[in-house]
Amino acid sequence: MKKITKAVFPVAGLGTRFLPATKANPKEMLPVVDKPLIQYAVEEAVAAGMTEMIFVTGRNKRSIPDHFDKAYELEHELEFRGKSKLLEIVRGIVPDNVTCIYIRQNEALGLGHAVLKARAAVGDQPFAVILADDLIEDGSTGCLAQMSKQFEYYNCSLIGVEDIDPEQSDQYGIVKSMPMEGAISKVEGIIEKPKPEVAPSTLGVVGRYILTPRIFDFLEQTGTGSGDEIQLTDAIADLIEDEQVLAYRFEGKRYDCGSKLGYLQATVEYALRHPELRDDFREYLRTFCLPEE
Repeated sequence: MKKITKAVFPVAGLGTRFLPATKANPKEMLPVVDKPLIQYAVEEAVAAGMTEMIFVTGRNKRSIPDHFDKAYELEHELEFRGKSKLLEIVRGIVPDNVTCIYIRQNEALGLGHAVLKARAAVGDQPFAVILADDLIEDGSTGCLAQMSKQFEYYNCSLIGVEDIDPEQSDQYGIVKSMPMEGAISKVEGIIEKPKPEVAPSTLGVVGRYILTPRIFDFLEQTGTGSGDEIQLTDAIADLIEDEQVLAYRFEGKRYDCGSKLGYLQATVEYALRHPELRDDFREYLRTFCLPEE
């Protein structure tokens, strides 16, 4: 059994739901309090023991590699000014044992196409796919760490899922599954963004996957699907016919930061847990929501 060390981050999307903020700035770089979404995603992967971060990027994404690169001028200035705490934060963005790889997705042909672009970097290893839009509160154990543990036991592909509002089924990949034990069920089918009346369940796929390299063979054969894009869910639907795929109900709270409401919810709730802000911010919210007469 091979340990998962590689994580793929598809970050080439246009982020149209956040225009004009994302016209020149990647949606993955939108901050939740004081960290961009992509940093939360990388930290989750690092906490799960992954050491190779593979970013599939596109145009206007230069700030992502810049964020994870060494900032000599900034570090020198912080050191000169004696701001040791900030210097430690900046230097700790990428641990020394972590490698970052950047691959260009020249055409926006969908999530499946983005994952396929990472094939040469992944090789014949199992790997994780993380969508930074889905910010998952880690609690005691991060979502990817939970899934990695399940992979060590079952040794097959896993999809992170959660129960969703049935009326929102056309916003998710929806799985049909058979319960096995605990939070694990066997995937029998998966449909990308079905209408509520034809959705096979209320289990929606979120932006966390652990996949075997066999998925690349099916991605090579997958044509365009929903949205006229190459869908990862379509390739997974074919993979099910070849090997076992499991759905995992993770522990933790997901914030849909691909939507404005979910992003604002994450910002407020993370601020209420921030050690430097929580007390003052809570008091502000109290006075804002309950103004004195």
